[in-house]
Amino acid sequence: MSAGTTVIVLIAAPPGLRGHLTRWFIEVAPGVYVGNPNPRIRDRLWNVLAERIHDGQAVMIEPAATEQGWTARTAGRDRWTPVDFDGLTLIARPRQNGQAWRPSTDVKQNGMIT
Repeated sequence: MSAGTTVIVLIAAPPGLRGHLTRWFIEVAPGVYVGNPNPRIRDRLWNVLAERIHDGQAVMIEPAATEQGWTARTAGRDRWTPVDFDGLTLIARPRQNGQAWRPSTDVKQNGMIT
């Protein structure tokens, strides 16, 4: 994978949205798109994805000047959320009760993390 590679994963996305992505990306598996758009195109595509995903889910992994070399964006219903944890991007699962994950309190309550 090159330094500028972007990966998008769509779950339960409208067909028109999937077709829209094929203008700039290759669909390597159902709902998984890989490409190398410039930052301006990537930002505009993300705005379209976030607006049109409705009840589905969208995840974009894109290059960034971080320790990991990438960052993530998510949109849609019941999505997993990127959380910065001491400079690393971790992904928080949605809770069953619908409450948001709060690193300041939830990490302290987890006996596995010291």
